[in-house]
Amino acid sequence: MPAFRQVGEKQLPNPILCMAWSPNRDLIALANTSGELLLHRLANFQRVWSLLPNENTGKEITSLAWRPDGKVLAFSVGDTKQVVLCDAENAEILHLFPVEYPASCMHWMEVQDDSSTLSSLFESEDESSHFLPKLPSLPKSEEKSDEVTNLLGEVRLNILVVGGPSGFVELYAYGLYKIATLSGISGTCRSLGLSSDLKSLSVITEIRSTEDNPEIHYIQLDTGLLSSCLPELTKMAHKFTHISTLLQYLRLSLTCMCEAWEDILMQMDLRLTKFVQEKNTSTQVQDEFLELLLWGHASPELQALLMNQLTVKGLKMLGQSIDSSYSSIQKLVISHLQSGSEALLYHLSEVKGMALWKQKFQPLGLDPAAIEDAIVAVGSFTLKASELLQVIDKSMKNFKAFFRWLYVAMLRMSEDHVPPELNKMTQKDLAFVADFLSEHFSANEELFDRKGKYFNVERVGQYLKDEDEDLVSPPNMEGNQWVTFVKQSTYLQESPLLFPTSPQKSLHFVKRMMEGSIDLCLQKPAEVIGHSIKQAVCLRLYTVPESSENTPRLFELPSLWNDKKAGMHYVVFCMPEISPSKIYILRRATDPNRSVPKGLVALNLNTPLNSSIDDETPAPASAVSSYSCLDARFYDNETLTVVLRSLEDDENKMRVLAQLHLNSALSWDEEFTWDLTLRLEQQTEGIPVQGLTWRNQSREMDNIKAQFVAVNGIRKVACMLSANLRHIRVFEMDAEEEEEEEECADESQEMSLDQDRLEDTMTNQSDAGEGRDGVVGAEEAQVAGQGSGDILGETAGSDTL
Repeated sequence: MPAFRQVGEKQLPNPILCMAWSPNRDLIALANTSGELLLHRLANFQRVWSLLPNENTGKEITSLAWRPDGKVLAFSVGDTKQVVLCDAENAEILHLFPVEYPASCMHWMEVQDDSSTLSSLFESEDESSHFLPKLPSLPKSEEKSDEVTNLLGEVRLNILVVGGPSGFVELYAYGLYKIATLSGISGTCRSLGLSSDLKSLSVITEIRSTEDNPEIHYIQLDTGLLSSCLPELTKMAHKFTHISTLLQYLRLSLTCMCEAWEDILMQMDLRLTKFVQEKNTSTQVQDEFLELLLWGHASPELQALLMNQLTVKGLKMLGQSIDSSYSSIQKLVISHLQSGSEALLYHLSEVKGMALWKQKFQPLGLDPAAIEDAIVAVGSFTLKASELLQVIDKSMKNFKAFFRWLYVAMLRMSEDHVPPELNKMTQKDLAFVADFLSEHFSANEELFDRKGKYFNVERVGQYLKDEDEDLVSPPNMEGNQWVTFVKQSTYLQESPLLFPTSPQKSLHFVKRMMEGSIDLCLQKPAEVIGHSIKQAVCLRLYTVPESSENTPRLFELPSLWNDKKAGMHYVVFCMPEISPSKIYILRRATDPNRSVPKGLVALNLNTPLNSSIDDETPAPASAVSSYSCLDARFYDNETLTVVLRSLEDDENKMRVLAQLHLNSALSWDEEFTWDLTLRLEQQTEGIPVQGLTWRNQSREMDNIKAQFVAVNGIRKVACMLSANLRHIRVFEMDAEEEEEEEECADESQEMSLDQDRLEDTMTNQSDAGEGRDGVVGAEEAQVAGQGSGDILGETAGSDTL
């Protein structure tokens, strides 16, 4: 009766580079060489969705990491140097941020702390909901506006650790806000493991030299500041994450405003610019329009402009477009831009209060001066948004009066009937139109003569241009009593209570200034915390053999594991050229100041052929079989899942999937004395060796050259990957299947392989038709007849799409 029940098998068209099980769901994420991200369900290895590469995210996925609650999947992209956070429910891109180097590994952990202080902090953390209204959803981006909720989830702190070449390591709270940039690490990071108590960070690095083969090092970093300031760190990270997501909300709001502004609004400006360039008379445009206003007569050139180029129908459409566009922008400013700015001021003010509590927050690097600068920048942005509202309001009144008069004048020119309600024009209306012509046309004509630019009757679009140049037509503040009063008061000019204005700059420019100030405010803690993290120990393990130079580094050992209950870091690795039949386990306390006796052991894989876990009778030497370890991953705190290869016959391609129970193996009596000046492979004689019996917890792999494995002990599942990175088998590890069931399953698998290949081909063709950024979602599963429902089902046997 074979151990472990096979529940799925698949031949994939593209080699797999990364695979990772969801922490608490029967879902596995795969990334292939074409840059495609796939999500499959355990049951029959059904595909849930696929996310194709695009120019925004990139096409070279280098690592994967699940958020501890399984709702968000992070993947790093090498060609664009970005980390992307993706919603596991529907493959929507929630957030992305740039990194200095392409990330080669990531680890996402949740802080485990049962202290009463932290528990009370969790209960009272999100008080902003009592004082701030919920931000309204953005047009066509409803999910984006709820980004804070989607990404923060539970308030318990979780940290995404990102590592790359040149010792690049950064920590991101909630996967959004950078809380530490580490320095002093040598080599390329191959694996990371932050302890759940935040006391230390384990890093596996690969150091290359010109003379020797690459060398593998284990480094333990002391992150004691994070642990000792955990309540303060949680509160600061939560606030700064809110700030980061609010900045994203403001960016999206501004994008919606730019989309609401239409190019048709430029028609009047373009027509007037062309009119000035082509007219032969020296008469100013303002004078020609004033003559039309006062006497009802237009020059032939102006009449040709109005009747042939602008036309009555075109003027009517332009008026409607201006009214619709300005109204949409005005609503976005009031409901989104101002609401987001107010929330941003609220959170920054709270952070400033935290920074002034120096006893608690000064060690984390909160700088009150930098935060004050950020508050001032947000205030300036709010003033600029209010200025835009005033410009929109004034422009709507001006254009309505101007277009109403011009529409009547053009109807008279064409001798059409003028409706009685439009034919009435009071002296006040005439004065209003005359002021509009004087203010807009004379200033534009002077600007045109001086700089050779175009007319700018439409004043709103200049605020939405992402340019560094000054506004073409800034607002006239000469008659503003408040501005005059402030200029005459020396005390008010220097008062920190008044936010500075940038009357010559666009809304985009002021937004960039605000983002720069907030970035400076957010960067300081990352620098301070990063400098506080010091190296506790560096152990030289072994050199990488030439035979594995071409093996994908994403799958290679060593692998890391954090035992939360015992407070231990575990490192599993092999040295095939030194000891081909041994697996080495190194353990260190998460607290760098606590020493752990018996910290290194070797597990001997040479086992009796007919042994069982209860068999205490030793078998003769001739009956011992030898195996080497291809891959090993911790299944739980006491079990190691391994992929083994027989060493008895070079032609034998047999592979074995086995579970190694470590209870007895990790309780050895011998102590290993480590010479830190040498690599471990140079001093293997004194390492204690433990034997294991695992025959009743193993299964031979037929018809697959198994090489790598990914496991999830919580869901009790494992995924095997072949050496060519294309063939996958999925197992339930806590179940056994009967021989007959296995034979039937094998027959059905063989029959389904060709069908799977056909489905893959059809899927690729349909994906190509959708474009590079298409997503294959629940529709695919529904067509396959698998029902509907929550794609993130909890049970393996009953999960349906």
